[in-house]
Amino acid sequence: QVQLVESGGGLVQAGGSLRVSCVASGLAFNRAAMGWFRQAPGKEREFVAAISGGFSSGIPYANSVKGRFTISRDNAKKTLYLQMNSPAPDATTLYYCAGRGASWTTPDSSQYDYWGQGTQVTVSS
Repeated sequence: QVQLVESGGGLVQAGGSLRVSCVASGLAFNRAAMGWFRQAPGKEREFVAAISGGFSSGIPYANSVKGRFTISRDNAKKTLYLQMNSPAPDATTLYYCAGRGASWTTPDSSQYDYWGQGTQVTVSS
């Protein structure tokens, strides 16, 4: 059974920094493409960033976070990270970790097989 468990969410001031994490179990983590998505109430789930697995390459970001957010992974710890630098107040929402069986990335949320429960990030102005 695959489990993705996010942590590290909380309150951060605009211009500050925050790192959220996602620990995976039951998944061939080193080969899996992983991603971060976010979803505000009443809105569609939005792609944030993704990172390829295995020997694939590719680290796409949404234009809204490019240059400020960094996705990374530690395969030994089976952990995915999202470093958020200088988040804006509109980054306030639930952040979800997602994984897929394929190693190449995609911004399409429907292509991800596994999802965490989400971690709340609140950015104060």
